[in-house]
Amino acid sequence: MAAQWSVLLLTCQRGGCVSAFQRELEARRLRGGLGPRPPPLLLAVEDPWARLGSGGATLNALLVAAEHLSARAGCTVVSSDVLREARILILHMGRDFSFDDCGRAFTCLPVEEPGALAEALVCNLDSLLATMTHRLCVGSPPGVWVCSTDMLLTMPSAPGIDWDGFQGVRVIAVPGSQVYARNHGVYLADEQGLVHDIIYKGTEAQIQQCAGPNGTVPLVCGVVFFSSDAAEQLLATHVIPPLDACTYMGLDSGAPPIQLSLFFDIVLCMAGGMMEEDFVKGGGDTRVRSARSVLWTALRAFPLSMACIPDASYDYMTTSASNHIHSLTLLPRSASHLRFCKTAHSHVDVRPSIPSLAHTRFLGVAPGCVAGPRSHVPLYPRQQPSLLEDGSSVTNCLLEGAVRLAAGSVIQHCHLQGPLEIGPGCLLSGLAAGSSPALQGCPLRDIVLQGHHVRLDNLPCRVFTLTGRLDDWQSPADAATYLNVPWAEFFHRTGIQEGDLWDAEMPRRSRCLLSARLFPVLHACEALGLEDVLWLLAPAAVAGERLARWRAAWRMSWQELLPCLDKAAELGARRALFFLQGQRKVRRVLLGRQDSSLLPLIRSAVHEGYHEAVLGTLDDVASTAGDTGIAARALACIADVLGCMARGEGGLRSGPAANREWASAFRHLESGDIASGVQELAAERQKWMSRPALLVRAARHYEGAEQILIRQAVMSSCQFVTVRQVELPPLGHWVQVTCPARLDLSGGWSDTPPITYEHGGAVVDVAVLVDGCRPIGARVRRISELELRLVSLGGTPQSEAAVELVCRELEHLQDYCQPHAPGALLKAAFICTQVVQFPSQKPLRVQLMESFGGGFEVHTWSKLPHGSGLVSRCPGPACAPCRHQQHPGGSGDGITVPGGREGCQHRVPHPRRAAPGAEAHNRRWLAGPGGRACAQHQNREVEGPAAAQGGGAEDLGAHRFYPDPQQSLAAGVHGEDSPGPQPAPGCGEELVCQAALRSAKRRRAGNLLLIGKCLDRYWQQKKCMAPGCEPLAVGRMMDALRPYVYGQCLAGAGGGGFLYVLTKGPQQKEALHQILAKTEGLGNFSIHSIEVDTGGFSVEVVGCDPKDSAHPREDVAM
Repeated sequence: MAAQWSVLLLTCQRGGCVSAFQRELEARRLRGGLGPRPPPLLLAVEDPWARLGSGGATLNALLVAAEHLSARAGCTVVSSDVLREARILILHMGRDFSFDDCGRAFTCLPVEEPGALAEALVCNLDSLLATMTHRLCVGSPPGVWVCSTDMLLTMPSAPGIDWDGFQGVRVIAVPGSQVYARNHGVYLADEQGLVHDIIYKGTEAQIQQCAGPNGTVPLVCGVVFFSSDAAEQLLATHVIPPLDACTYMGLDSGAPPIQLSLFFDIVLCMAGGMMEEDFVKGGGDTRVRSARSVLWTALRAFPLSMACIPDASYDYMTTSASNHIHSLTLLPRSASHLRFCKTAHSHVDVRPSIPSLAHTRFLGVAPGCVAGPRSHVPLYPRQQPSLLEDGSSVTNCLLEGAVRLAAGSVIQHCHLQGPLEIGPGCLLSGLAAGSSPALQGCPLRDIVLQGHHVRLDNLPCRVFTLTGRLDDWQSPADAATYLNVPWAEFFHRTGIQEGDLWDAEMPRRSRCLLSARLFPVLHACEALGLEDVLWLLAPAAVAGERLARWRAAWRMSWQELLPCLDKAAELGARRALFFLQGQRKVRRVLLGRQDSSLLPLIRSAVHEGYHEAVLGTLDDVASTAGDTGIAARALACIADVLGCMARGEGGLRSGPAANREWASAFRHLESGDIASGVQELAAERQKWMSRPALLVRAARHYEGAEQILIRQAVMSSCQFVTVRQVELPPLGHWVQVTCPARLDLSGGWSDTPPITYEHGGAVVDVAVLVDGCRPIGARVRRISELELRLVSLGGTPQSEAAVELVCRELEHLQDYCQPHAPGALLKAAFICTQVVQFPSQKPLRVQLMESFGGGFEVHTWSKLPHGSGLVSRCPGPACAPCRHQQHPGGSGDGITVPGGREGCQHRVPHPRRAAPGAEAHNRRWLAGPGGRACAQHQNREVEGPAAAQGGGAEDLGAHRFYPDPQQSLAAGVHGEDSPGPQPAPGCGEELVCQAALRSAKRRRAGNLLLIGKCLDRYWQQKKCMAPGCEPLAVGRMMDALRPYVYGQCLAGAGGGGFLYVLTKGPQQKEALHQILAKTEGLGNFSIHSIEVDTGGFSVEVVGCDPKDSAHPREDVAM
């Protein structure tokens, strides 16, 4: 479950780049970060005053939300009625943050989300959104949630808040220690959870009074909920002076500013232990006391309750560098939905180890100076042991060369080039590749080094700041440190004087790091760089050379820089770096043949406008990889990019791919000139980018190009097939093959790209007889004419010809790879079995004459309707009467189609390159001869017993709602899986593969109940992967059958075909017919019995008369 927000608001300080934050909210909506049903209204709201306070920001945001909801409701004035059923979430960005230019909300966490629809950086804002939406607010009534973003908040998956009969206002608390509470706020509440007081930085006695039986105290964590009634009353105060000054309307009306706190001015008035006189007098000045009086009158009647969440945690993001580094390198609590990792969304070169940091003298702490308590260093699984030590953290970075990072250090948003050494206790952020030369040979320890985007009026520039991990921003210089040493020692070493940093008239108590003009911004003659702050770490001999240049520069303090920070430019730079390292990921995944999906990154690139960069990288990989499998996967990724660019418009992704405009590129690929083919594809692609319909068609052609390369890779498996000449059958003598049908029990689609590239493949099939016979067949005979005669019959060998093709030239076979072309499968069978060499310089007539002394006539038939989802591929064996083909590892002589996807349900070893780029990752279980289930994986064959007898399987067919009355309906339903920890039903490709593996085990175990549940789960997964494949009538059919079956599923891809069910009793055909006959809305249907075929396909020579098959010369079961 998840909370469904009506409005989501993010408040920011005045002048805080509200448009940039609005863009961030919209980006999260596009990439699915706000859930499947995002809020209809996403609003970034700027505070009307510079120091409005959390209370004023809440009232202003509530007014903005109500105004937008009123407009959507058709009102001409702000109406509080719109709050009745609204669910509003207000997130406050709060004050500036020393360690992130975009504030605590956009501080990036070392987290990756493999299951996300789109790949993106995870900020504290995203973590809080997930916590509020999926955990804390689930089940709450309509109202207004207000949440600060200045803390890391961890909540259990089920907070256990009781909302029955709730009224008033509720604050959320987390248990904490009494020591921690000395610097924070705590609630004083009774046993019923009613709040009596809020104590901030209280005495030991006051804090002890708030403690519970276990000694913990309920900490204020910045989260409060207003019921609809309370929110309406709060909204009503926006027109009453002086509270009107909290809103943008008050600003526009000329009201003077006022500052209010959410908790100590608004929430506190409802605390049971407060008296009106004490509360009102607690205001700072006359206007605040007047505001408190208005709030008391409006809100006092509402009860204030507290919900303290067990196992929750709260970590305020302070201005302490040690605490910040600690929070980014410490694994979050088990209750958190986040999992920190050492490298998140980063490309790190793995190079040979360089000398240990233990033998290096670091700058930043003077010899003999005690560095203070070290941040906690957690243990992570090693990823780059020679470069990144356990307990370090790298997020959104591109680290090239030997960049060594010690434990307890953090790098974010940096592009660095080694060799570099970064010691413990460091935080580096916002450094571009151009900064690397200044860092080389400059070991660092216990320092914070940041690059900032600054805008001075209309002049953008880069400024670097340098501080120590132990420095305090606001402590007076007389008792504080800079770069972890006393100011006096720093002045002595560098030659800098107090007058260089502070004006003479500034009081000594105001002289602190925050106000010190340390950081060069502009120079009259020279460009400034990172070296202009790094010299502050240098010993005295070096510092003297830089002092004059530093003094000549225009410098600013951190306090002066804060209003000039360009948050939009900073967010843009982070985004650009994210996709730059993303391009490296594309290369790494493709060239390294990694089982990792690139689709989430592709979606993000399209949403954020970086698709051209990704397309260029994919073009380069495809043209230079030198491997058809890698190139094919790259082309498949390009098709995904184009499909995502269509944004769900332009039609279906599947479709024809033989437009003549793409023919030249396809010819290059067919000839093996991949580089030229990719180049022409890219040139043609540019003509198809203007609208969704063209993008979808271009994606289809890229998939067609990919299939050319996959086919070439699959055909390489011919090296494992031995071909030798045998005695030819006499002219006119028919060789006939019949095949069972195939049911897919689990794992469909996972044996095809791109899923095989990303997760491997696992498919479970079973060969079955339909109504007691093998429904699919083919026969072939030699003829004197030098041609290939291809005939498609009706449902039986005795049927009249439905389609007849005659191929006399090789050109007639060139469309063998186009599935929709007439006779494509038969043409492909002649080529795959090497009866015909294609392409070839020899004409078809010459090939047939030299090798066989004549041509061939092939007839095929199937008793199954087109699109049934049950069809196997049997023309291959029928087309090889004069070829003796052997495969290694087989149980005797057999006939096979090299690289065939399903073959003919006989045992075929897994071709080495059947899935280019994902070798040794595909599994397919087949019901082989003798009732054995075969698993094909990593060139091995693993066998187990076939499904146990007992129960029954019935196959249901009914007419599809298509003009062709021979095509059939499909149906499906979801069922629970077996007991135990199993993944929830989902449409993820990895879940499909996992389900296939479980299905194979259960089939071998003969457990019909669990097999049935696997079928139900498989159908649910099919519906997720192919939305729209279940017509309404099918749902009715499955509902009617559910009490009588263990499980049911539609064969094949869905949308039509046969529904197969595993009945709870044997011989249920008539009983099922009676049940369905009484079900309304099904139309025509037919029921067929099926049984497992233990004989495989059969090959027989039937003589000259194709109808005379009662006395065959030879009957061989394969």
